[in-house]
Amino acid sequence: MNDHVKPKWLKTSLNCPEIVLEAVCDLVGVLSGSGVEQAPIRDGKSTITGFFRLDQGKSRDQILSELKQEIEELFHLYTITPPEPVCSTMDDEDWATSWQQFFKPFAIIPGLVIKPSWESYARRPDEQVIEMDPGMAFGTGQHASTKLALGFIHDCFQDKPPKTVLDVGTGTGILAMAAVLFGAGEAVAIDNDPEAVQVATENITNNNLQHAINTSATDLAEIAGIFDLICANIVHDVLVDMATDLARLLAPGGRVLLAGILRGTQEENIIKVYQKLDITLLGAAHEDEWASLLLTNSL
Repeated sequence: MNDHVKPKWLKTSLNCPEIVLEAVCDLVGVLSGSGVEQAPIRDGKSTITGFFRLDQGKSRDQILSELKQEIEELFHLYTITPPEPVCSTMDDEDWATSWQQFFKPFAIIPGLVIKPSWESYARRPDEQVIEMDPGMAFGTGQHASTKLALGFIHDCFQDKPPKTVLDVGTGTGILAMAAVLFGAGEAVAIDNDPEAVQVATENITNNNLQHAINTSATDLAEIAGIFDLICANIVHDVLVDMATDLARLLAPGGRVLLAGILRGTQEENIIKVYQKLDITLLGAAHEDEWASLLLTNSL
């Protein structure tokens, strides 16, 4: 009988430039459905490590092939040469629980707390709580572009709260979930990666928000209706390509939140692109090299 044989894990490490760290953490978390570790940044780079179980239907070679293909496509967006994964096989030595002690509930922005499933947390009256385990596409959820986006979403509900929300490139669903917790009546969360849709759906269900959030892999061009708030935390080139569709879907007087943009040249170009569609800047927020923009089509 092999019922008590511990599973083996494929440990994959990628040495990545700082500019792509968030995107790589997202990708590895979605592909592995497990923990993601990020080493401290040194000389503009950091090592991202993911852990893939080897007893869930995919061989070592299949996992590596899929990871390499996805990494190549991601790095192509940034015109950067992708790194070669460094791999090793490890026994299950309770690694999952060994790092749980380091991940505690934390306020990603004032008024919104992220907590792992194994921790209890007493919510204060002025707080909302999202339960999300590290490694599920956003690591610990503390990436600058995510925090900046969540900050703007929170601000939107302090003045003229949006009723309908579209989250494009939803990843874990964190932006859509935050919007509903802050007061949105309904949200649509889409992603062109079916695995990301699965992760988002699981997170939304675990937080009992499935009644208000619809997740799918529907292409943006096929989305109909209008939305009071549109959120897109992706990358500059994709945000440029989808500008016309976002303008089409934005309700009169609505707001567009764009994140995943590098401050400076990318930020300035995004503003110009959307201005041509009569969507103008309301405000910008920055952290390190990242920028997040809030825009509107109101005069």
